[in-house]
Amino acid sequence: MMANEGIQKVLVVDDEERIRRLLKMYLERENFEIDEAEDGEKALELALANDYALILLDLMLPGMDGIEVCQRLREKKSTPIMMLTAKGEEVNRIQGFEAGTDDYVVKPFSPREVVFRVKALLRRSSSTTFLNTENNPHNILVFPHLTIDHDAHKVLADGIEVNLTPKEYELLLYLAQHPEKVFSREDLLKDVWHYEFFGDLRTVDTHIKRLREKLNKVSSEAAEMIATVWGIGYKLEVPK
Repeated sequence: MMANEGIQKVLVVDDEERIRRLLKMYLERENFEIDEAEDGEKALELALANDYALILLDLMLPGMDGIEVCQRLREKKSTPIMMLTAKGEEVNRIQGFEAGTDDYVVKPFSPREVVFRVKALLRRSSSTTFLNTENNPHNILVFPHLTIDHDAHKVLADGIEVNLTPKEYELLLYLAQHPEKVFSREDLLKDVWHYEFFGDLRTVDTHIKRLREKLNKVSSEAAEMIATVWGIGYKLEVPK
């Protein structure tokens, strides 16, 4: 019997047992395998030791909070992270995005909504829908200083691999699919996040900032390809 074949593991991190149990119950109904952690230290230990499909991470945790967990995990891994936050924590949510969070859900939440958002984030993390395979059968985009190999889910800046989170990768891939086309922040929220986003336009700005920083550590030329069009939005600018 191969009961565990293909089952995706999710780590649920919250200091409230009732929330962990509620999320565990709903996610297990959808055939996810669930691990739990009640504090940041345990969450980081489990996240580093296991390859989770996704981590549901409470922002406010005793000891090491969710933002620090996210920052420290991002030094090692790009596991998709969905932050659980309370109303009125907007500033903290922005800090969460800057730390590398891919999405967030505001408490109090509907468990069904969380399951929907988890599935949507997992679909987008592994999706190949951005690439037109008919016109690009090898799923590779090549520019000066920048190469995106979508089959391998790999980004190279001047030949050196850049480790991106799923959302950073999606954003770069989407811009690269439409070189020189300018997208507003609203366009990017709709087309990259795929649903009405419960946030503000700074979500896009923080992801662009992190993307540039990561590329710049390897290649300033690659980082400069992500151009700001003042008053409108962003585009991928191809060097002449």
